[in-house]
Parts: sequence; C-alpha cells; structure tokens
Amino acid sequence: MPSLVSQEPQRVWFITGTSSGFGKELVTSALARGDRVIATARSLEKIKHFNSLPEASPSRLALLRLDVADSPENIQRTVERAIAIWGRIDVVVNNAGLGMKSVLEEGGSLAAMQQFQTNVFGVLNVTNAALPHMRERQSGTVVIVGSRTGWHAAVPPVGFYAASKAAVHALGESYASELAQFSIRVTVVIPGSFRTGALGQPVTVHKHIPAYDMLREKGRARFNSISGYERGDPRQAMELLVDVVRGEGRARGREWPMWLFMGQDVYRDVRGKCERVLETLDAWEDVSTSLEFDL
Repeated sequence: MPSLVSQEPQRVWFITGTSSGFGKELVTSALARGDRVIATARSLEKIKHFNSLPEASPSRLALLRLDVADSPENIQRTVERAIAIWGRIDVVVNNAGLGMKSVLEEGGSLAAMQQFQTNVFGVLNVTNAALPHMRERQSGTVVIVGSRTGWHAAVPPVGFYAASKAAVHALGESYASELAQFSIRVTVVIPGSFRTGALGQPVTVHKHIPAYDMLREKGRARFNSISGYERGDPRQAMELLVDVVRGEGRARGREWPMWLFMGQDVYRDVRGKCERVLETLDAWEDVSTSLEFDL
C-alpha cells in the first residue's frame, strides 16, 4: 500500500546548499517547526547569519562546511561528523546545485562534467554517505531537489543543467525502489520558477561558435529579464516541503509523493510534456509496437 506522510516528533535535518535560495529558507522553516538542522555550505562565512535566528542555539543548529563537488571520502567524513552531533540524521536534503548555462556544442564534455559533478555526483555521494546510518536505523527521508527543466529541457542554453536534473529525477525514483525495504522514504522536489537568485549567471563557453551567437544572446537576455521577478516564493515552497516531511499542515493525511511538483508553471509544463508524449505514442503506436519475434 502507498505510505502516508507521517507525523513524528523533532527531526534532524541535513541540508546542502544553505547559503541562499531554497536551502536558506528551508533552514529557517525547519527550525521554526522545532526541528534540529545541520546547515551546510561551501563557505561557513555565508551561513553564519543563521546563528542570529530566534530559534538558533547549539542544541538546535549546527553549521558545517561542505562542497558537494568534493571527493566521496571527504563528503563521507562530513556526513559522519554531522551524525555525531546529535546521534542521527532523519532527513537528508540534496539542495546544493549549479545552474550552468551553456550551448551544448560550445560547452562540450568539459561543461557537462562540471555540471554533473555538482548536480548528479554530489547527490549520489551525499545520499550514499548517509544511507548506512539510515539503513541501520530502518528509518529516514531523502529529498532530492530537481527542476522543471528536467521535464522541459528545450530552453537554450540550459541543456546541461536540464540533463543533470533529469538524471537526479531518475536517481530519485531508483532510490525509492531500492530503499523502501528499509523504510526510507524518497521524494523528488520539482520546482518551477522561484525567486532564488539562481537565474542571473553568465553563459559558459569553452568553444565559441559564432553560429550560436543569436541563440545564446536571446537565451541570456530571457533569463536575465526573469531573474528577480519570478512569481514563485521560495519561503512558501519550503514551508510546503516541511509540511510534507513532518506530515502536518497542507500535507496532513495525504499520500507520500514520489514527486513534489511546485508552482503553476511546472504544472503547466509537465502536463504539456505528458500530453505531447501521449500524442506521439498514439501517432506511432501502429508501427512501433509490431517489432517482436513471431512466437
């Protein structure tokens, strides 16, 4: 039977990428609900402001330096330090990410490797570092922050980013099937456009190809015009995530979500993608389903 979101007492959250955006808001939301938080970022200087929150105290908040693009061994050591603080981690949130913009031919494999090192291998290494602890306890929650672009990739120049998010969507589904036997829950958060400050990044070009100048400039200008004006409120998004993990508020009594879609635009784009896929299936079914051996 599908599991329901469940209400439990104080949880310990381990959150990556907390210096801005969703991660920053999630730290505040989780602390405000009475939970404990281990906030991580590449720079401790950028997250020391958490110590001034009303709910912050050494018994409720810990700050650790973590670069998810680091080696598996270093990530493992950081996660073990985190577990030692309060003896457990209940919720791992893979939020840290790199929002690279690059035309695929201009970025090439070098850009792809940089993008995947953070967004894909970082998720793998952080999650895998925490899983032995969760398997031993037969309890835990893994959250993977994906993106609308994983469903809506045809928006140059974010092909590498979209591919990395599509990859972690698939990893989340695989983790869910593998970890259910240990009572470990997995959800993939798929947000649309939220005002996180992540859009206004430069375009990466490793091999300049003039034929792409117009496409690249059009994409750069589009994202720069949106940045800071997104309709999505990251605070409300993270309040919903805490509701889901804690089984309260708007999530009370609901079935645990494999995918947690967030925002009107993501609902529009995912539904549109599903409709196009179904239309293609229908259009080609007569010739594409008669390819088996005769028995």
